[in-house]
Amino acid sequence: MSRAAKITLGLSVVGSAFIVWGVHHLQTQERETMFKGVLRDDERRREKMRQREEELQRSLQKRELYERVQSVSKHTPDSEGQS
Repeated sequence: MSRAAKITLGLSVVGSAFIVWGVHHLQTQERETMFKGVLRDDERRREKMRQREEELQRSLQKRELYERVQSVSKHTPDSEGQS
């Protein structure tokens, strides 16, 4: 094999190895980025549930306050016409 052919082969092998390593590195980074997205989504979901729970508690407190201040009828408009 000539010297030029050996150099070309060597450069091709090194270039291919570098490309394979680069692709592997990019895939690893993308996998980590996607996993961080899952963690952010989980945190967002937990925060939303916490806010909904707080809103429910405020709503229940308001209802309790209103029921103490106002009299609440057990009859609904639909049940008055029925026997």
